[in-house]
Amino acid sequence: MSLVRQAAAEDVAELVRLRALLFETLGGDFFNSPSEDGDWQVALAAVLREQLSSKDVRILVVRGDGGLAACGIGTIEQRLPGPHLRNGRIGHVIGVVTDPGHRRRGHSRAIMRGLLDWFRERNVARVDLYASQDGEPLYRALGFTDHPDPSLYWRP
Repeated sequence: MSLVRQAAAEDVAELVRLRALLFETLGGDFFNSPSEDGDWQVALAAVLREQLSSKDVRILVVRGDGGLAACGIGTIEQRLPGPHLRNGRIGHVIGVVTDPGHRRRGHSRAIMRGLLDWFRERNVARVDLYASQDGEPLYRALGFTDHPDPSLYWRP
């Protein structure tokens, strides 16, 4: 059974390690730019330390042997309400990742259930996420469906 808990300051280095592992797993130029250096990891650690105390961020972890086995991050954004978004509160699931040595033990599912409970408690109208091919079956089993809006991005 996965024991899920909120992340603490002492978990930051492991959270950075798991996030780097996620990008390595996803691959491609979008996630691993040729000009990549370690500066993003320093910036990530600083943001994670700051976000640990935010009321609109929930970082959940599962402990493993000698470090973290898995993590997942939920954020809440306030947008303008509308007929399709009754209170304007959108949740985002970011970077659910399990260390390869701890996979297939239900850690990601336990983290996702914890995040979904938190989103419900916070009256979020919708939760969005980007799924890897490996993660998509889990998210669909938890009730996620195809998003009706096209996903585009722009980099200045």
